[in-house]
Amino acid sequence: MSVRTVAAGSVAVATAILVPAPAAISGASWQDAQPGELRVERIPGTEIEYALAFVPGGTFLLGSPADAAGHEEDEAPQLEVRVSSFWMGVHEVTQDEFEVFRFRDRDGDEAATPDIVFDADGISRPTTPYEDPAHGLGNPGHPAAGMTRLSALSYARWLSEKTGRMVRLPTEAEWEYACRAGEDGADDFTADPDLADRYAWTSGNSGGGHHPVGEKLPNGWGLFDMHGNVAEWVMDTYQGNAYSQLAADGVAIDPLAGEPPRGRGLVRGGGFDDPPERMRCAERLPELAAWKRRDPQIPKSRWWNTDSPHVGFRLVSPAHDFTLEEIRSYWEELLGPH
Repeated sequence: MSVRTVAAGSVAVATAILVPAPAAISGASWQDAQPGELRVERIPGTEIEYALAFVPGGTFLLGSPADAAGHEEDEAPQLEVRVSSFWMGVHEVTQDEFEVFRFRDRDGDEAATPDIVFDADGISRPTTPYEDPAHGLGNPGHPAAGMTRLSALSYARWLSEKTGRMVRLPTEAEWEYACRAGEDGADDFTADPDLADRYAWTSGNSGGGHHPVGEKLPNGWGLFDMHGNVAEWVMDTYQGNAYSQLAADGVAIDPLAGEPPRGRGLVRGGGFDDPPERMRCAERLPELAAWKRRDPQIPKSRWWNTDSPHVGFRLVSPAHDFTLEEIRSYWEELLGPH
């Protein structure tokens, strides 16, 4: 993995290509696509499908200017960032999708192609939670919620190894770029609660819980629920001055802050319990200790939060192809052996 690190005191911000050098391209369909073009994939061994939309690479301004409504200090300075092309989950990962990974008896050794040797018994899976992480909202079609960033990353690893396709959490930069869908401020609802109502489940219309994915309008690249419903884990480790570190290094290319999954995590997009004015592409919410408030275990669960039914995730897949060996090496470097 190619990484440049800019250190300032005890804080380091890494600018990284988040996957190994690409293998030979086995097909053009993952790379030659139009913005928002869809492809539907199936979890091997199941009838469960998930859709991805193509997000073309490009340059944009990450963060928000000081005079923007709702601006926070950790969104500054606004800086130019370039991201490579990728595919992003049209919806947040659903309960149906996550449960194939969570429960061993719903998984099997089936893989996407015969040349992939996949051992379902060798996979590290979430332990039984202390309390229902979905708080009674874990119905089919709803977003999976209440998991830690490590749990979300582990799901991505499982799906990568099962399909032979690199999938992972988006970086902050990728998430915000996809949220804006090529138009700065296009999905900023701070001045228009009625607009928020058409695009997002918020504290003003959710009734106190998340809803099935895809019930609101999508953004310009066909992505649903980028705001509201559940906030979404990103790869990065939260650093309040991350943008300041990057700004000193010219145009940041595919930046990643910290060393996931270590340190304090970060979610984007807001949840069903956030007001419409929090529905901003630049909004950053660091992981809170309160999300484990009722967990009595020592140490607390590495898989689940007892108090974050408003937190879920969605996945991305880089446009380049990678060998299964490269995929497994990437995940072992990031998370260690199973």
